Amino acid sequence: MRYSLLFITVCCCSILQLSAQKFDRGIKQNTFVPKGQWITGVSVSYSEYSNENYKFLVLEKIDGSGYNLNVSPLICFTFRDNVAAGGRFGYSRSLTKLNNLSLNLDDDLDFDISDMYTLSHSYSGTGVLRTYISLGDSKRFGLYNEAQFTLEGGQAKMINGKGEDLTGTYQKSFGLQVGMSPGLVAFINNYTAVEVSIGVLGFNYKKINQTTDQVYHGERRTSSANFKINLFSIGLGLAFYL
Repeated sequence: MRYSLLFITVCCCSILQLSAQKFDRGIKQNTFVPKGQWITGVSVSYSEYSNENYKFLVLEKIDGSGYNLNVSPLICFTFRDNVAAGGRFGYSRSLTKLNNLSLNLDDDLDFDISDMYTLSHSYSGTGVLRTYISLGDSKRFGLYNEAQFTLEGGQAKMINGKGEDLTGTYQKSFGLQVGMSPGLVAFINNYTAVEVSIGVLGFNYKKINQTTDQVYHGERRTSSANFKINLFSIGLGLAFYL
């Protein structure tokens, strides 16, 4: 028993001694974004499409039009060297008008869709915490990691058919997202920088409530978590450091 206590004591002292030692990994942390700077920026994307008697694989006689709009301004304050906090606001709107669509799988199996209209828009607010790391002694190129907490809400309406066959669905959605987004920043001049980011770590939750013809009600809930590089979430933006 005496030897066991002596062995435990020696192990504890060794662990405390190792934890007290400081290891120099040779990583130099220079001031890339100094304390007191404001970071502002905005990303805007817009796309529009129109099809007339278009064919793609098994889809034939595609006749329709639509657009997608996304606006996302950003503002952050550097409260400590290389560390900034702030928020991002997002708005998105999309419209799809599908006058006709034929799905032809074979001679005995085909479907026709016509007179479909969908309009949706959503708002989001995101809390942001950014940390920067300079690449060596460079003041122009650096890396950053952005922790994000997002709340999102939206509405949509879908109309199908016409005349006596007209049906409509109204839906409300609520979403929650927690994620990490690393990226690369490159300064064009002292105040303007180009940023490229990739979504890696994230947790998503979304709830949708639907009402069809003001009679039928439906609900859908989804949740997911991932830790992988998502090449489809690459973001490119322009930021101003004031």
